[in-house]
Amino acid sequence: MECCLYGHFNTLFALENVGENMITGLDHIGIAVNNLNEALEIYERILGLKLVKIKTVEEQRVKVAMLLAGGTKIELLEPTSEESSVARFIAKKGEGIQHIALTVSDIENLLEEIKRKGIALIDEKPRIGAEGHKIAFLHPKSTKNVLVELCEK
Repeated sequence: MECCLYGHFNTLFALENVGENMITGLDHIGIAVNNLNEALEIYERILGLKLVKIKTVEEQRVKVAMLLAGGTKIELLEPTSEESSVARFIAKKGEGIQHIALTVSDIENLLEEIKRKGIALIDEKPRIGAEGHKIAFLHPKSTKNVLVELCEK
C-alpha cells in the first residue's frame, strides 16, 4: 500500500509542475443540455446569472449560451446534431457538467509539455472556440474522467 501511495504522490508531484505559470485560472464550466431555452429558464431567469451571448459553433455542432457567475462563466451546450460530442455525452451520461475550462497563457507550449508528461490529448493543436480564442481538450482517460478544456486568452 505504501509503495502505491508513494508512486501516486510522485505522479501528482510531476504533474504539479506541468504548465507552471501557464495555467492562470478557471475560465468556465461547460454544462451539456438537451434544450437551451429550458436551461436558460433555470440559470438566467431563476438563478439570475447574466446571459452574455448565444452562439452556434458549427464546427463543434453545438449552440452555446454563455452566462456570468461572478468572475466565472457557465457555458450551456445544446447539441445541434446527433453526431456532436455533446449529443454523445448526453446519450451516455445524461445532462450535466460536461467539462471544465482552464485559462492558460501559452496553449501550444502547454500542450507539448502535457503530452510529453503522458497526458492524452484530444486536440494535438489548438482550434478556435465559441469565444474566438484558441482552445484544446485533454482526454478524460488521462484526467480522472474529467474533460478538461484549455483556453488561451
